[in-house]
Amino acid sequence: MPTDKAKESAAIAAVDEHINANVHIIGIGSGSTIVPAVKKIAEMVKKDKLDLICVPTSLQARELILSNGLKLGSLIEYQELDLAIDGADEVDEQFNCIKGGGGCQTQEKLVAICAKKFIVVADEKKWSKNLGDQWKKGIPIEVLPIAYKITKKEIEKQLGGEVVVREGTEKLGPVLTDQANFILDWKFDSSKVSNWSDINTKLKLIPGVVETGLFINMISKAYFGNSEGKVQVKTNSSISS
Repeated sequence: MPTDKAKESAAIAAVDEHINANVHIIGIGSGSTIVPAVKKIAEMVKKDKLDLICVPTSLQARELILSNGLKLGSLIEYQELDLAIDGADEVDEQFNCIKGGGGCQTQEKLVAICAKKFIVVADEKKWSKNLGDQWKKGIPIEVLPIAYKITKKEIEKQLGGEVVVREGTEKLGPVLTDQANFILDWKFDSSKVSNWSDINTKLKLIPGVVETGLFINMISKAYFGNSEGKVQVKTNSSISS
């Protein structure tokens, strides 16, 4: 599949550039784009005898690490990571990012802020001029189950748009995060948003909100692959060394 080729190319390019003998503790993200990245990391660890510990962003990432024979760590053990690599739902020209389409945004953000460098890998369709140009499913927001109706009402009151409770596809009822919380998807009008940092702050101040899927200027580099296997690298000059 062309999209699979694009994701694989981006993942391998990022791993080739960033994984080496000087990197010892890394964060491993969630989603389909990370699968080829972890496979490539496992090959390098075996070939070059690297001493590498991997900290997961989700139960899925944990299983991916173990199934590829990599050493598993946790944020309880390690709060300073050399690198974190993850996927993205959309990245804009200011390096603001939407994550959480898979429901892991809270753990993903925890891992990202612990990393000296946070890089993302994706197919080229995930790069946009503005958030919302490509991603139409809304901003994922993790909320306490007891508060979801209150939080939904308050988000719509303060910010407009539509907030929906994310439902499971193969079971009845809301999707549960790894922390047993609910996910609200806020479908926004991108033409009315001028400052995503302000939006993120407003969301986090609403009672019941655990975390948002807005990653504000956290990415140091982003790798976007296309169907031909070519990779475009976007560097955030404001935080990259």
